[in-house]
Amino acid sequence: MEKMVRFTGLCCAHCAAKLEKKLNKIKGLEATMSFVSSKILFEYEDEEKFMEAIALCKKEYPDMELAYDK
Repeated sequence: MEKMVRFTGLCCAHCAAKLEKKLNKIKGLEATMSFVSSKILFEYEDEEKFMEAIALCKKEYPDMELAYDK
């Protein structure tokens, strides 16, 4: 499955790259992040992996806002 998520609240491309690296450590999930377009493309095996990725984003960057279809 795949889902596109829009984000706000990251201050720089370096933060986005660090987060992308952490997200890609989740087994069964691949994240491609674009700081310029403020989007993350998630490809995942099951919804649990996606929710784990969302939780990681919020833990690492509490001010980060995420928008996606639920």
